[in-house]
Amino acid sequence: MKEKSNGQSIFHRWLLDNKIVSAMFMILLFLIIVFMIHKVAFIFDPVAEFFSAVGAPIIIAGVFYFLLNPMVDWAERRFNFPRIATISMQFIVLAVLIIWGLAVFIPWMSSQIISLVNEWPTYWHKIVTMINHFTSNKQFNAVNKWFNTTNSEISTWLKDYSAEYAKKGLHGVSSVVGTVTSVVIAIITFPFVLFYLLKDGHQMPAYIAKFLPVKARRSFLETLKEISTQISNYIRGQISVAFAVMIMFAIGYTIIGLPYGWLIAIVAGILNIIPFLGSFLAMVPAVVVGIFVSPVMLISVLVVFMIEQTLEGRIISPKLLGSSMKIHPVTVLIVLLSAGNIFGILGVIFGVPGYAILKVLIYRFYNWWQTSSDLFKETDQN
Repeated sequence: MKEKSNGQSIFHRWLLDNKIVSAMFMILLFLIIVFMIHKVAFIFDPVAEFFSAVGAPIIIAGVFYFLLNPMVDWAERRFNFPRIATISMQFIVLAVLIIWGLAVFIPWMSSQIISLVNEWPTYWHKIVTMINHFTSNKQFNAVNKWFNTTNSEISTWLKDYSAEYAKKGLHGVSSVVGTVTSVVIAIITFPFVLFYLLKDGHQMPAYIAKFLPVKARRSFLETLKEISTQISNYIRGQISVAFAVMIMFAIGYTIIGLPYGWLIAIVAGILNIIPFLGSFLAMVPAVVVGIFVSPVMLISVLVVFMIEQTLEGRIISPKLLGSSMKIHPVTVLIVLLSAGNIFGILGVIFGVPGYAILKVLIYRFYNWWQTSSDLFKETDQN
């Protein structure tokens, strides 16, 4: 081994067999690829248009697929039950829930939202008056000035935004119509996508693997399985935790008699899909309404929030989510902030599962690099 090493050129020993140089070379190649993709980004415009048209029903169908597919697989594996029969029963249950939502839930929620929106200026005015009263002391001049300035800026922004939106006229109406049309199309088409995903989705990885080299098929299937597990755990866990949060807030707000308690609880459950930040964002309307009712109600709201956070952090999340994704909380916060800043609300919602997928791919690539490169092999010192 030593003679072979002595026979190697300086170029080979200091460049080709150097881990730092190889890592820098890989980074350089990656940056060149990113730069070239940026320069030819116009080529991907048709692809972006295509996914903007079909992306919503595919994403919705994908979420329902990860929720419903375990039951289909379990029924087929345990009782040899036909997949079509299980899928049909699931669709019947979904249809009943949708009909109930359209007939009962949505009208009730609409009336609650309209009532809360109508009362919101009164709530906010009382909060402003209360804060001005407490900060009227000279010691709070700076705080009072900042609050008044911020409140005026918010009011001005709302007025300007409303005026600008009203000036758009026909364009604004057409935009709303286009958005509503896209939503309706997504709702109509996603059941068809979901049906075929549940029926044939489990065969898709093996079908795609047939087009790959034989040596790469096993690694490809293992990578897809790991990604699927990560996404499935995240979706089922987040939705389960969100539902549990909604129930806990609903029970708590009902006990203390908070107005619009069920509506605020439902909003809290939906916002809880955003990790770490959702529950705190959902507390804003609860605190505002609590302040408007009485100081005792505000304290009750805060007590309910502390109890919910304790149960969620110590019992609900560990049991339903666990550590399946193996992502540090600080990493989750960084992903949320960066993805939200770049992609907006979609980045906040899909940032964590996107990071999980990227983590799996990078980990797999690094393992392949370790096994196929001589850079990680120990040299014989004798």
